[in-house]
Amino acid sequence: MSAPEESPHLVRGLGAFDVTMLVMGGIIGSGIFVNPAEVARQAGTPVLMVGAWLIGGAIALAGAFVYAELAARRPEVGGQYAYLRDAWGPLPAFLYGWSLLLVIQSGGMAAVAITFARYALELVPFGMPDWALAVAALALLTAINCLGVRAGGTVQSLLMVLKIGAILMLVLTGLFLAPAAAPQVRTSLVAESGTVTALIAALTPVMFSYGGWQTASFVAGEMRDPRRDLVRGLLFGVVGVVTLYTLVALTCVLVLGPEGLAASETPASAVMRAALGDRGAAVIALGIAISALGFLSQGMLTTPRVYFAMAEDRLFFPAVAAVHPRTHAPVAAILLQGGVAALIAVTGSYGQILSYVVSVDFIWFGLTGAALFVLRRREGEASFRALGHPWTTGFFVLACAATVAGTVWNHPVNAAIGFAILLTGVPVCLVWMRRRERAA
Repeated sequence: MSAPEESPHLVRGLGAFDVTMLVMGGIIGSGIFVNPAEVARQAGTPVLMVGAWLIGGAIALAGAFVYAELAARRPEVGGQYAYLRDAWGPLPAFLYGWSLLLVIQSGGMAAVAITFARYALELVPFGMPDWALAVAALALLTAINCLGVRAGGTVQSLLMVLKIGAILMLVLTGLFLAPAAAPQVRTSLVAESGTVTALIAALTPVMFSYGGWQTASFVAGEMRDPRRDLVRGLLFGVVGVVTLYTLVALTCVLVLGPEGLAASETPASAVMRAALGDRGAAVIALGIAISALGFLSQGMLTTPRVYFAMAEDRLFFPAVAAVHPRTHAPVAAILLQGGVAALIAVTGSYGQILSYVVSVDFIWFGLTGAALFVLRRREGEASFRALGHPWTTGFFVLACAATVAGTVWNHPVNAAIGFAILLTGVPVCLVWMRRRERAA
């Protein structure tokens, strides 16, 4: 009698380099080429224009320590979803996945896909609307990731290497080929300071620029050694991003000057144009397009694993937990993510959705940080310990709470809509929980 066939399952095909590239790819999108100007408008002084990125990086690193220990405790598919589920229960975990699908991830991917399309069409006019090229890019990345985690990981790592190259090109070209805006700028970076209010205002766009390292945890179940590789990837990846972001901010301040940076809508293009003329602006446009595509690739690889984990917990449609017998990829979950992002891109509603993200995203960061206190109390020590816990963990949680509070204060209507979208998931989750109880 022949042995029964083993059911299809996810495979562990990602190594340490892939994980580091996933961490960096989840953070770095196209925003770093634009956000230094937004930070400059809020900060007001050169020292804060650069220092805000270092302070935001310290907060991000504290978060990386938290997630590294949680990864050592829960090296399974779904990552942050699993941390929230085991600390706070199924309802908050479901609402996290719900907000990813409806607001955070899908809206962000739609906006970045449009950004990619606009820059790509400037370089090579295909004679199609930007939304059509955005949908085509999403469809291509969806298809690649349906081929398996190894295919998706290889494409993601390649795009991340190109993205790092584009950022380094911007920094080196700006520092060594572009004339400084004014001799006093270098002195003012040390001599001037700013107010606490200005710093807090500048940290809001900085914190959202640093968000995204958590998405690498979603594919922990497909890493060869998640306890080792995810911990290292989180720490090395976040440190790498902090370094790149600070160098970009410093370059923009030195080349454009504080006033020029604050007035610029496209600071990266302005730096490259100052160094190489219109040719430089075209080169950085290519870099921005690649960076946007890399962010989409990372999102398509990681986030569907949250919906997969929800379905495995019988809190979502069972088909979403299906694994393809040949590629060992959660094809239905990947198609779901690609389809929702494409729909938002076509309807053009990503702008409104992104304005609601800010009030929701950092709630989950804060709750995940607080989850470490809960799991430590229940389970004791882990194989990796967050450096400086409980102080660094408390610092991270408080920073997330302050970010949410600042967003609610400055944008109360958008925050209210974001919370309303989040709360629509409550009755949906209760229905799934009731179904699960009946089936038990």
